[in-house]
Amino acid sequence: MKYAKNSSANHLVNAFGGRLDRLVENKLTLGHDNAELHLYETFQRARLVELQFDAPVLTSMLKGKKVMHIDELTPFDYLPGESLMLPAHKPMRIDFPDAELQTPTRCIALTISDEFIRETVNTLNEQCPLVEEAGEWRLEANNYHLRNDYEMNSLIDKIIRTFRNDNSFKPFFITNSLKELVVRLMQTRAKSVLLDQTQQYLSTHRLAFVIDFIRKNLTRNLSIDELCNKACLSKSHFFRLFKNELGMSPVQFILTERIRLAKQVLSNPAKSITDACYESGFNSLTHFSSAFRSVEQISPRQFKQQLKL
Repeated sequence: MKYAKNSSANHLVNAFGGRLDRLVENKLTLGHDNAELHLYETFQRARLVELQFDAPVLTSMLKGKKVMHIDELTPFDYLPGESLMLPAHKPMRIDFPDAELQTPTRCIALTISDEFIRETVNTLNEQCPLVEEAGEWRLEANNYHLRNDYEMNSLIDKIIRTFRNDNSFKPFFITNSLKELVVRLMQTRAKSVLLDQTQQYLSTHRLAFVIDFIRKNLTRNLSIDELCNKACLSKSHFFRLFKNELGMSPVQFILTERIRLAKQVLSNPAKSITDACYESGFNSLTHFSSAFRSVEQISPRQFKQQLKL
């Protein structure tokens, strides 16, 4: 597909400060020894725009909507707050169903060298090895679609700002931010595998066994001592394992799992907020409402009302 020239491009504001000479995937590229940051804007609707990169790439949506076509996967919506990790030379085709002059689609693509990723992974395996003897940290950049958490969104924003700033320490700051990004991506991937494929690892990964036990016993009081015994680990070792691989404490995980179960209950039109409270392991409506809001940023009542829209 050829890019259309825009006769009024000079009157548009490029949010990233680069020259605006294309309506579809107008790009500003900022460089670093180990990475390149590509900032994209699209100002008109388009279909099946082809794109690929020569290095592993993390893309992240900032504004608007894309529809991604990758390999034989079913095309999927790509929205703000989401990221996609792809290997080098992976072709993708992109639809821009809503992009317009005054409401452009914006995203970033951050390519990181293979050597830098390997060095970061090796350092992490040396300094913070996984508990399981047969396991090790690794970053698989194969069509990995994730919803960013608060830390990931904050880090991506920081990387964009750092690349665009004029500071004598800029290379140092970028290098350290890239290392953090690689580590957080590994943590997120490890967490995703454990949570989504728990049953496959019950006999080989003690944390998967504990996760399964927690999920089967959400409605009763779960003590840390009991969970440590299930994992056959000391309390300090257990907490370190949990924090390293899931990015949260055991207590936080139990809370998020109870809220996840509560959301399933609330999705049933025949169930009430009181039902969701007690069926997800809470013994107080006040505590339930407070905990639900802390995780979902809205109340249980607001969540249920949204389901009716």
